[in-house]
Amino acid sequence: MRLSQSWIIAGKDFKTLRKKKNIIYTLILIPFIIAVLIPAVIGYIGRGKSPAELVVLLPAFLFYYVILGSYLSTPIASYTIAGEKVEKSLEPLLATPTTDSEILLGKGIAAFLPPLAAVLGGSALFMLLMDLTTKGKLGYYYFPDWNSATVILLLLPLALLMSVQVNVIVSSKVSDIRSGQQLGGLTIIPFVGVYAAGELNLINLGDTSNLLIIAGALVVVDVLLFFVSTATFRREEILTRWK
Repeated sequence: MRLSQSWIIAGKDFKTLRKKKNIIYTLILIPFIIAVLIPAVIGYIGRGKSPAELVVLLPAFLFYYVILGSYLSTPIASYTIAGEKVEKSLEPLLATPTTDSEILLGKGIAAFLPPLAAVLGGSALFMLLMDLTTKGKLGYYYFPDWNSATVILLLLPLALLMSVQVNVIVSSKVSDIRSGQQLGGLTIIPFVGVYAAGELNLINLGDTSNLLIIAGALVVVDVLLFFVSTATFRREEILTRWK
């Protein structure tokens, strides 16, 4: 597999995505709005909560960025195959000598890096504003710590990788963008479940050991999805079936 070919494909997709204003606005605005909104809500309701209650809530709120990353990759990954097929811009690529693995990797890079950058920026702003909001109550700056580093630098990329792989697989099997987004969007469900469990204090998301267990599970899922994607992605099917 030639990595240079995959980067060429990713570069082409980056240029195309820059023209999709709705996707760009989503990547920029949603992480920013959440970064401002959650600390504002905590600042309002946090006055009635004890420091112990805040310490339980803060890791769960940070985990929300894992959900967000999984969500933001869906429209990009769906467009890179299903959208280009609809717009008749995918066939020339599939007709080149580029291998299926090189195409998959290039499409994956294009769907992985933009939401990763957006969520990293949003989470950094979130932690800054949350520290300013809660320092008076806690007496110290809660972020950053080892747990937040584990969430942002480990769980987030693994969750994004899972979402990208699922969405690329799905979008290569459906014939329209909406179907790809609807099916691919289901990848957020397990992360929503973990987030809800953290909010209800059923899972301690402030415990690094729990986060590493979740990360280990994601590694297994990502490896399995890699084999599924390489085994099921067939350019011949896309060229001949989507007419």
